[in-house]
Amino acid sequence: MTKQIYEDYKYFIQDPGYFFVGSKYTLKELTLNEDILYKFRKVIAESILPSFSDEDTLETVLYYLKPDDFCMQVFKQMNGEVKVSVKVKKKHLFGSEEEVYRTKYLKINDLVSMSEDDKKEAGLFIQELKGSKLALLTV
Repeated sequence: MTKQIYEDYKYFIQDPGYFFVGSKYTLKELTLNEDILYKFRKVIAESILPSFSDEDTLETVLYYLKPDDFCMQVFKQMNGEVKVSVKVKKKHLFGSEEEVYRTKYLKINDLVSMSEDDKKEAGLFIQELKGSKLALLTV
Protein backbone atom coordinates (compact mmCIF):
# COMPACT_ATOMS: atom_id res chain seq x y z
CA MET A 1 0.00 0.00 0.00
CA THR A 2 1.43 3.39 -0.95
CA LYS A 3 1.22 6.46 1.22
CA GLN A 4 -0.81 9.29 -0.27
CA ILE A 5 0.89 12.67 0.12
CA TYR A 6 -1.43 15.68 0.09
CA GLU A 7 0.24 18.40 -2.00
CA ASP A 8 -2.70 20.65 -2.97
CA TYR A 9 -2.36 24.13 -1.51
CA LYS A 10 1.32 23.52 -0.70
CA TYR A 11 3.11 26.03 -2.87
CA PHE A 12 5.21 29.16 -2.72
CA ILE A 13 4.97 31.68 -5.55
CA GLN A 14 6.59 35.09 -5.75
CA ASP A 15 6.57 38.04 -8.10
CA PRO A 16 8.55 41.29 -7.80
CA GLY A 17 6.27 42.74 -5.13
CA TYR A 18 4.41 39.92 -3.40
CA PHE A 19 4.71 36.32 -2.25
CA PHE A 20 1.95 33.72 -2.03
CA VAL A 21 2.06 30.73 0.34
CA GLY A 22 -0.35 27.79 0.20
CA SER A 23 -2.27 27.22 3.41
CA LYS A 24 -1.70 23.48 3.83
CA TYR A 25 1.97 23.80 4.77
CA THR A 26 2.71 22.91 8.39
CA LEU A 27 4.81 25.43 10.27
CA LYS A 28 7.68 22.94 10.41
CA GLU A 29 7.55 22.43 6.63
CA LEU A 30 7.60 26.20 6.12
CA THR A 31 10.75 26.60 8.19
CA LEU A 32 12.56 23.70 6.49
CA ASN A 33 11.64 24.35 2.84
CA GLU A 34 14.58 26.00 1.07
CA ASP A 35 12.39 27.20 -1.81
CA ILE A 36 10.64 29.69 0.48
CA LEU A 37 12.08 33.15 1.13
CA TYR A 38 14.63 33.10 3.94
CA LYS A 39 13.13 36.12 5.68
CA PHE A 40 9.65 34.56 5.69
CA ARG A 41 11.03 31.29 7.10
CA LYS A 42 12.83 33.25 9.82
CA VAL A 43 9.66 35.17 10.74
CA ILE A 44 7.72 31.91 10.97
CA ALA A 45 10.42 30.25 13.10
CA GLU A 46 10.95 33.16 15.50
CA SER A 47 7.53 34.82 15.74
CA ILE A 48 4.81 32.31 14.85
CA LEU A 49 6.20 28.90 15.81
CA PRO A 50 6.63 29.61 19.56
CA SER A 51 2.87 30.25 19.86
CA PHE A 52 1.75 27.14 17.93
CA SER A 53 2.68 23.50 17.41
CA ASP A 54 5.07 22.28 14.68
CA GLU A 55 2.26 20.30 13.09
CA ASP A 56 -0.24 23.17 12.89
CA THR A 57 -0.92 24.28 9.34
CA LEU A 58 -0.85 27.86 8.14
CA GLU A 59 -4.59 27.52 7.58
CA THR A 60 -5.14 26.63 11.25
CA VAL A 61 -2.98 29.53 12.43
CA LEU A 62 -4.88 32.01 10.28
CA TYR A 63 -8.32 30.57 11.07
CA TYR A 64 -7.91 30.77 14.85
CA LEU A 65 -6.02 34.07 14.95
CA LYS A 66 -7.20 36.47 17.67
CA PRO A 67 -7.04 40.30 17.56
CA ASP A 68 -4.74 40.49 20.58
CA ASP A 69 -2.27 37.81 19.40
CA PHE A 70 1.30 38.78 18.62
CA CYS A 71 1.05 36.63 15.48
CA MET A 72 -1.74 38.88 14.21
CA GLN A 73 0.58 41.87 14.50
CA VAL A 74 3.26 39.99 12.55
CA PHE A 75 0.87 39.17 9.68
CA LYS A 76 -0.46 42.73 9.74
CA GLN A 77 3.10 44.12 9.57
CA MET A 78 3.80 42.12 6.40
CA ASN A 79 0.58 43.50 4.83
CA GLY A 80 -0.94 40.04 4.90
CA GLU A 81 -4.04 39.20 2.94
CA VAL A 82 -5.77 35.85 2.99
CA LYS A 83 -7.36 34.24 -0.06
CA VAL A 84 -10.58 32.59 1.10
CA SER A 85 -13.55 30.84 -0.41
CA VAL A 86 -16.94 31.59 1.08
CA LYS A 87 -20.39 30.16 0.39
CA VAL A 88 -22.84 32.49 -1.33
CA LYS A 89 -26.31 31.91 -2.70
CA LYS A 90 -26.61 32.21 -6.44
CA LYS A 91 -30.04 32.79 -7.94
CA HIS A 92 -30.87 31.17 -11.22
CA LEU A 93 -33.04 32.61 -13.94
CA PHE A 94 -36.21 30.87 -12.81
CA GLY A 95 -35.86 31.67 -9.10
CA SER A 96 -34.11 28.59 -7.76
CA GLU A 97 -31.10 29.14 -5.53
CA GLU A 98 -27.84 27.28 -5.34
CA GLU A 99 -24.95 27.58 -2.88
CA VAL A 100 -21.63 28.18 -4.61
CA TYR A 101 -18.18 29.16 -3.39
CA ARG A 102 -16.70 32.56 -4.29
CA THR A 103 -13.03 33.36 -3.89
CA LYS A 104 -11.81 36.70 -2.56
CA TYR A 105 -8.96 38.27 -0.62
CA LEU A 106 -9.54 39.43 2.96
CA LYS A 107 -7.23 41.69 4.92
CA ILE A 108 -5.93 40.15 8.13
CA ASN A 109 -8.00 42.64 10.17
CA ASP A 110 -11.20 41.56 8.40
CA LEU A 111 -10.46 37.88 8.94
CA VAL A 112 -9.66 38.36 12.62
CA SER A 113 -12.76 40.48 13.23
CA MET A 114 -14.99 37.54 12.21
CA SER A 115 -16.05 35.24 15.03
CA GLU A 116 -15.66 31.47 14.70
CA ASP A 117 -19.43 31.14 14.30
CA ASP A 118 -19.38 33.66 11.43
CA LYS A 119 -16.58 31.71 9.77
CA LYS A 120 -18.48 28.43 10.08
CA GLU A 121 -21.69 30.01 8.82
CA ALA A 122 -19.90 31.50 5.80
CA GLY A 123 -18.24 28.14 5.06
CA LEU A 124 -14.86 29.88 5.14
CA PHE A 125 -12.04 27.94 3.48
CA ILE A 126 -8.55 29.48 3.64
CA GLN A 127 -6.47 28.89 0.50
CA GLU A 128 -3.35 31.06 0.72
CA LEU A 129 -1.52 33.88 2.45
CA LYS A 130 -0.40 36.84 0.36
CA GLY A 131 2.25 39.18 1.71
CA SER A 132 4.32 42.10 0.55
CA LYS A 133 8.06 41.49 0.09
CA LEU A 134 8.89 45.06 1.01
CA ALA A 135 6.78 44.91 4.17
CA LEU A 136 8.37 41.56 5.06
CA LEU A 137 11.73 43.30 5.34
CA THR A 138 10.35 45.51 8.14
CA VAL A 139 9.21 42.60 10.31
